[in-house]
Amino acid sequence: MEVNIQEINERIQKESAFVDALRMEIGKVIIGQKGMVDRLLIGLLGDGHILLEGVPGLAKTTAIKTLAASLKALFHRIQFTPDLLPADLIGTMIYNQKTGEFQTKQGPIFANFILADEINRSPAKVQSALLEAMQERQVTIGEDTYALPRPFLVMATQNPIEQEGTYPLPEAQVDRFMLKVKIDYPTRDEELLIMRQQISQDLPIANAVVSADDILRARMAVHAVYMDEKIERYILDIVEATRKPRAFNLDRLTGYIAYGGSPRASINLAIAGKVHAFIQRRGYVIPEDIRAICFDVLRHRVAVTYEAEAEEMNSEMIIQEILDAIEVP
Repeated sequence: MEVNIQEINERIQKESAFVDALRMEIGKVIIGQKGMVDRLLIGLLGDGHILLEGVPGLAKTTAIKTLAASLKALFHRIQFTPDLLPADLIGTMIYNQKTGEFQTKQGPIFANFILADEINRSPAKVQSALLEAMQERQVTIGEDTYALPRPFLVMATQNPIEQEGTYPLPEAQVDRFMLKVKIDYPTRDEELLIMRQQISQDLPIANAVVSADDILRARMAVHAVYMDEKIERYILDIVEATRKPRAFNLDRLTGYIAYGGSPRASINLAIAGKVHAFIQRRGYVIPEDIRAICFDVLRHRVAVTYEAEAEEMNSEMIIQEILDAIEVP
């Protein structure tokens, strides 16, 4: 089948015009953190969820609130605590004395954007209720099943420092997040601007510049982004190297990897690669797109052994070695 790259490129440039406006609007409120903002857009346009890890005070909550505000979308923040119940999240059946019937009261999960703040503060029951909603895009209350609104994006945060009294997400549940994004401190210049912004009289507010329908249309356009077979094979090589490092002459990693990425890793790497090309306003995927988002897609999918931990090797170092070893198409 003949692929007209120029035609696809022109279509993507037209369809992705809103990305600049969206970035500009978010940039009014969020200073710096370009990587985090881009990852939010990749999650949004790739129909995936994001796990954000960073110390408190790095604008994780502000970022998703700003994104929701610039999208004319419904946003709910849920603070996860040890006493939270699944019903507090998805809703419950309430008895109506007047009618003598039970009525459904929908929970805060019914929104376009959910901020699951400190997801590891709640027990497994609550985590699994949220993760079912993420996977199935629906919620069952009593005997009825309700579809969640579209677009639907969960951004969960966890604090990497304080682990006391937390319930770490099991690997199978972490795998449902498209990206795990690590956030670092701002630069000195950025922090100066943040400080000035916060002590000024007029705090900037994001205005709605894009509709939910625009996002759903853009998701369709992302599918049209061209991915060459060489890039597909490159993705498979990277993911396979996390499972069988010996096959790629990475013998020394054999004792460091407990298990590698599942097929979800390949799928999400391909989708995120297409979206990365889309937000760069390009109609085709290049190896740099895959390399740019590889760490975010794989860091929570590659489990390291005790031996690796003893030698202070983490999943990111392993991914870096794999990227260095595999030939770029």
